Amino acid sequence: MLVTTTPSIEGKKIGEYYGLVSGEAIMGANLFKDLFASITDIVGGRSGAYEKELRTAKDIAIAEMCQQAQTMGANAVLAVDLDYETIGKGGSMLMVTACGTAVKIS
Repeated sequence: MLVTTTPSIEGKKIGEYYGLVSGEAIMGANLFKDLFASITDIVGGRSGAYEKELRTAKDIAIAEMCQQAQTMGANAVLAVDLDYETIGKGGSMLMVTACGTAVKIS
């Protein structure tokens, strides 16, 4: 499955549009990750634990979107947009949404 943020693919013809597809992933942040992230915020630097969670959530959301597109008969998803949000009490959960247009390319 080809996935791209562009609305077209150079050298490829879109034979059929199947419509909007999306995938979502919500990941809870646990107490230890929150503790280490707080320490990182104080001393500076990057929070590897949160970065890993975001990558995992992104991969899950894209995989769900691709599965939905494949079920429709598509072999590509164009114009993909990724959105990241914190939800829940005090922003305790990470949500990633991937959406795009399912198409058949040749």
